[in-house]
Amino acid sequence: MSSMDATKLADEKYIYLTTIGRKTGNPHTVELWFSIAKGKIYLSHEGKHTDWMKNISKDNRVEFRIGNIQFKGRAQIFSDGEAFKIGKHALYLKYYGKASEDIVDDWFSESAVIEISVIES
Repeated sequence: MSSMDATKLADEKYIYLTTIGRKTGNPHTVELWFSIAKGKIYLSHEGKHTDWMKNISKDNRVEFRIGNIQFKGRAQIFSDGEAFKIGKHALYLKYYGKASEDIVDDWFSESAVIEISVIES
């Protein structure tokens, strides 16, 4: 994703993520909150993995739309590490504002962060 695209799209509220159904092979689209940081897209989910997350675990190819722009990418799910840290901070800042490390850590204590790298737009 170019920095020009990221600047134009960062203020959008939702991403429309389409995964490939792990059982059916059919497209599965969900509306989610997202953030953009360091040229990547970040999503999160609290609790057990959802169908769309299970789909990513089987086939990490995704398509998504932000605003009126369609993209293709590869998604990975993280529960710790650098991508998790970048994603949780970017998401919290976008939707809730600045907060201490303790508050952000608590907010994401039962969450996974999904990082999407754009491969084509």
